[in-house]
Amino acid sequence: MVSVLLVDDHELVRTGIEALLNDAEDINVVGVAKSGEDAVEAMACQSPDVVLMDVNMPGIGGVEACRRILQHNPKVKIIALSVHNDGPIPQQLFKLGVLGFISKGSPVNEMINAIRKVMAGGRYLCSEVANNLAFQGLPGSHESPFTKLSQREAEVVTLILQGKTIQEMAEMLLLSDKTVNTYRYRLYDKLNIKNDVELTRLAIKFGHIDTALI
Repeated sequence: MVSVLLVDDHELVRTGIEALLNDAEDINVVGVAKSGEDAVEAMACQSPDVVLMDVNMPGIGGVEACRRILQHNPKVKIIALSVHNDGPIPQQLFKLGVLGFISKGSPVNEMINAIRKVMAGGRYLCSEVANNLAFQGLPGSHESPFTKLSQREAEVVTLILQGKTIQEMAEMLLLSDKTVNTYRYRLYDKLNIKNDVELTRLAIKFGHIDTALI
């Protein structure tokens, strides 16, 4: 039996996915969390086989939660869930050690197949993400400038887009205010922008933003 921790900030989504996964004979949802912070805390006292992690959440978000979980539980298998299939997020997650990425629009059987595949030692990508990754960097592909960012810079971008202050970001990322500012101006330089307004415009242009969070 595969044990699963389900992480999503929408109660209706959590309830629906939990019921559907529990209908599978070989899968059991042993815990649910409504934020990245809750997921990290839950992992301190649980050892599920698989974590289904929503990427687009307020607070530290799914990417930072994955980083913290894998830092302390490197053997856990994480599958990311997102409404966005392009942009730099999939690559950032795979660099962290996430083993799967599926769209929230995927059918239930694809989610179940993804869990079974990562448990068998493989990786799983939904077709949309696989196609986007395959064509990145090719002529005419309009590669997102956000792919230039490091994992930590990308996390700072996410928090800036959520309207967090320097102090709030420092607290969430367990960094000093000075270090957060360093990352902030470094990513400005990489993206060739001057302020948060230009960052927001660029994020919208390249689909690197969940408009429900702004």
